[in-house]
Amino acid sequence: MTAKFQSSSSPDQIPWNSATRLILGIFLSILSAFLLTASMPPRGFWLLAVLGFAPMTLAQHRILPRRWSSLGSAITIGGLIGLYIMPAFLSLPGSPWYMKLLPLIFGLFVFAADSKTRSFHEVTGYHWFVLNGAFGWVGIEMIRSMIPVLGTWGFIAYAFYRVPWLIQPVSIFGVFGMSMITLLAGYALGLILLAWFDRCWILDKERVAVDGRLALRWIKRIGAVSIFWTALSLLLLQPAGERACHIAALQPGFRLQWTEEEKATNWLETERYHELYDELLITLVSQTKELASQDLDMVVWPEGALNFDPQQEHSAELRALAADMDVYLVLPYGVGYRNEVTVLSPEGEFLGVYGKNHPVVFVHEESATRGTYPVYDTKLGKIGTIICYDMDFTDTARRIANNGADLIAVPSGDWSGIGDKHFAHLVFRAVENRAAMVKADRNFDSAIIDPYGRILALIYASVPEQKTLTAMVGTTSFKAVQCRLGDWVGWISLAGLATFAVGTPVVLNRAR
Repeated sequence: MTAKFQSSSSPDQIPWNSATRLILGIFLSILSAFLLTASMPPRGFWLLAVLGFAPMTLAQHRILPRRWSSLGSAITIGGLIGLYIMPAFLSLPGSPWYMKLLPLIFGLFVFAADSKTRSFHEVTGYHWFVLNGAFGWVGIEMIRSMIPVLGTWGFIAYAFYRVPWLIQPVSIFGVFGMSMITLLAGYALGLILLAWFDRCWILDKERVAVDGRLALRWIKRIGAVSIFWTALSLLLLQPAGERACHIAALQPGFRLQWTEEEKATNWLETERYHELYDELLITLVSQTKELASQDLDMVVWPEGALNFDPQQEHSAELRALAADMDVYLVLPYGVGYRNEVTVLSPEGEFLGVYGKNHPVVFVHEESATRGTYPVYDTKLGKIGTIICYDMDFTDTARRIANNGADLIAVPSGDWSGIGDKHFAHLVFRAVENRAAMVKADRNFDSAIIDPYGRILALIYASVPEQKTLTAMVGTTSFKAVQCRLGDWVGWISLAGLATFAVGTPVVLNRAR
C-alpha cells in the first residue's frame, strides 16, 4: 500500500544532479554524527540525541540518490563510533589494530543492511518507518552489548546521564528502554520532516510522498508515550533512600608507567615496579588517614591499588588502618594478571574476593573467582563490588544486585581517553538496579552516585589529578523491576530487528 501526500499546492522540482545530491547527503549524514556525538558525555546536550537523527533521515530517504541511500545511516553510525568510541580506545597503550577499523566495519555493515530500507518504506507507505528505525538502532545496540571490545559504549541513552528526572523508568525498561524512547521520538520527528519536505519539493519524479496525516499520528503517539514516560519518571524519583552511608572514593592521581622494553623483560619483577607501587601505597594510606575526622563508613581505593594480595601481605597494617578509622576498606589488587578486590571490615575481617567479570580482552586479565558475585552483609547494608570494565556491561552489576547488594564499590583504572565519560555508565547501572555506586579511579574520573542516578560527587580530568571525594549516599533495599527481568527491551528490539531484516526482502519481492 502506498500513501500520497495531500497538498493544496504543487511542490517544486529541484534540478539537482546525482553528484550534488551525493555531496549534500554525505554532509547531512556527517552532521548527524557530530550532533549525536555532542549529545553524549561529557558534553551531554541531551536534546540533540533526539534531534540529531533528522539530517540523517533527510539524507537517507530524500537527498541521496536511491542506490546510495543507505550511505546516510552508514556514515552517521560509523561516524558516531569514529568520533566517540574509537578515540577513547586508541588512546590506550597496546590497543589492538582492529579498533582502528571499527567505524569502517560498522559503516559497511549498516550500508549493506540498510540497502533496501528506503524501498521498503516506499512500498509500505512509511507506516513502519518509526518502528523499523527504532528496532534497528536499539537491536544493533543489543548486539554491540555482547561484543567484548564494545559493551554499551556509545549507547544513545547515555546522553541523558545528567537528567535524573527523566531516566527513572530505566529501573523498569533498562538502558535499552531509554534508547528506545529516544529513537522513537527521533524517527517520529524524522517522519514529519520528510512529510514537510515532500510538501515543498520533489527530487525524484517517481516517488512515494509521506502522508502528512500519518506523520502527525506518529507524532501524537510518541508524544503521548513521552508524556507517560516523563510522568512515570517523576513518580519514581524518590528521596535519597532508607539508610545513609558516608562514603569516600580515593583518586591518588598516580600514573604507573613502564616502557615497552621493561614490559618485554618481565617488568613485574623489576625493582622500579615495586618502588612505584610502594609510593602508591603510601599515597593511599595518607589520603585515607586525612579523612580521620570525617566519621566515614567506607573508603574505596582504585583498581590495582596494590601489587600484592592484602589477605597474605601487609595484612596487619591494613587491619590496623581499618580499625583506627572504623571504616570498611575496599582494597583492589593485582598480582601478576590477577585483577581482584576484597573488602576489609573495621573488625579486621576480609569479607571475600571478587574477580573482574569482564576483563579487557587485550590486557590478559584473569581471576580464579571470575564468574562469582559475592555480596557482604554488613552494618552498612549489603555491599558488593565490580571492577572498571564491568560497568560497561549490564549483566555484572545486575548479578551483584540480584544477590542483594544495595551499595556497589567500583574501583577503576581508566586512561585519559575515557576519563571524561566513563563515569556516565554508572548512572545507568545505579538506576537499573537501584543500587548506589562508588567509583574510585586511579587518575581521571571518580564519582559517587545514589540509587536514582543522581551524581553526588564527581571529578573528571584530562591529566592525572589527586582528589578525595566524599558524600553521604542513601541506599535502599528495594530492587528494580529491570534488575529481575534483565535486558528484556533489548531482546525485543533484537527480535524486531530480525523481523524487519527477514520481512523486508519478502515485502519487496511481493511488490515486484
